[in-house]
Amino acid sequence: MDIPEQKAALRKALRQARREHAAALPPQISALVFSRPPQAVLELVPAGASIGLYRADPGEAPAAAYARFFHEAGHPIALPRITTLDKPMRFHAHSDPYAEGDLEPGRMGLMQPAATAPELTPQVLFMPLVGFTTRGERIGQGGGFYDRWLAAHPATIAIGMAWDMQEVPALPIEAHDMPLTAIITPTRLLGPFA
Repeated sequence: MDIPEQKAALRKALRQARREHAAALPPQISALVFSRPPQAVLELVPAGASIGLYRADPGEAPAAAYARFFHEAGHPIALPRITTLDKPMRFHAHSDPYAEGDLEPGRMGLMQPAATAPELTPQVLFMPLVGFTTRGERIGQGGGFYDRWLAAHPATIAIGMAWDMQEVPALPIEAHDMPLTAIITPTRLLGPFA
């Protein structure tokens, strides 16, 4: 099996396990996880930095509380906007992290900022993971959007968010797979990685 086939099989298994894990969490626990970035992560965030986040799909580590936290701290917040699969992902301002009234359905039904929202370039980017290793390697959804964005913006502080059960001992890594600065789970912070 070649690397793309290995990745596809791994993504399928990890997505299913992630959905089942998140669905099994009691609501009281779900409300507490990822409520505030750990202090060690906050120390990685420059003053006034623009923060890129994501709107979590079912099963993904929730990022909404981080959006509210950084918004209240005065950081500009941006979410990805995808128009077509062959065009690069762009980040646009997310000005309403409480009611999300500034979001609209986008590609594959994902909620994203309107095209009229100002475009931003995040200095710090929190991203969802399908799987990760303790060395900071990651596997994403498979579209390559985050890898391409990070390759074009190499100074970005890239932080993955995941459930502990998404950790795997090894991943099939290719040259275009971009590493992370750190990974946050409900129980620990991995990194910063070199």
